[in-house]
Amino acid sequence: MTIPVQVFPDAATIGRVLAAEIADGIEKARTEGVPYLLGCPGGRTPRPTYAALAAEVARRRLPLGHLVIAMMDDYVVPGPSGGFAHVPADAHFSCRRFGREEIAGPLSAAAPEPVGGLWLPDPAAPEQYDERLRDAGGIDLFILASGGSDGHVAFNPPGTPREAATRIVRLAETTKRDNLGTFPAFASSAEVPDHGVTVGPATIAGLSRRLVLLLDGEHKRQAYQRIATAGTYDPGWPATIVTEGRNPQIYADRTATT
Repeated sequence: MTIPVQVFPDAATIGRVLAAEIADGIEKARTEGVPYLLGCPGGRTPRPTYAALAAEVARRRLPLGHLVIAMMDDYVVPGPSGGFAHVPADAHFSCRRFGREEIAGPLSAAAPEPVGGLWLPDPAAPEQYDERLRDAGGIDLFILASGGSDGHVAFNPPGTPREAATRIVRLAETTKRDNLGTFPAFASSAEVPDHGVTVGPATIAGLSRRLVLLLDGEHKRQAYQRIATAGTYDPGWPATIVTEGRNPQIYADRTATT
């Protein structure tokens, strides 16, 4: 299917519009007495949305005890007894840290009632994350972003099959290089962990009620062209999974589309 595209002047405007939609959903869920699950990536692209959402929560004085921040991935390292474990929660590149300090923390500080939960997939049992999301009723809105050079979404590398669910993956070198901009304390891609735990395309498309993919900046022009013209999922550009989700939309700024 062709994805509806809405073009905005800049990333800040994208953030304000999406934040208002999310706040509406949070407010509606509280009225109905049900949880609201917000699927969240780390990284540069969604930062304006997270900042705008904190401002919107403060303006509306929204209680957030029923809000769950469902992170999409995290870096992992070999565990002491085999398998994999999360990187330290205070590491500069930890997605747990990102979720706590850049999403849940500011939202809780802005609200009369703090965020109810911050979830991440467990590298010791990644398949249980999909079960947990499903048991909670699914993700109400999943914010997505695309790698500019290789189309990764979460940590799913080029070549990821459509049916892949939450699992441990080896990061593509292109993904590691892209993430240097998100975590500038890395001196080079050699310092980026080789593996991550990540939701899969099947998780994103199958367990979400709405998908909004954000694209901003000149470095996302290739991503915009690949995704906006895709009619179905393309394993060579995993962010095209947005084409197969429910209620999908692309929010892009002008520099990404021209």
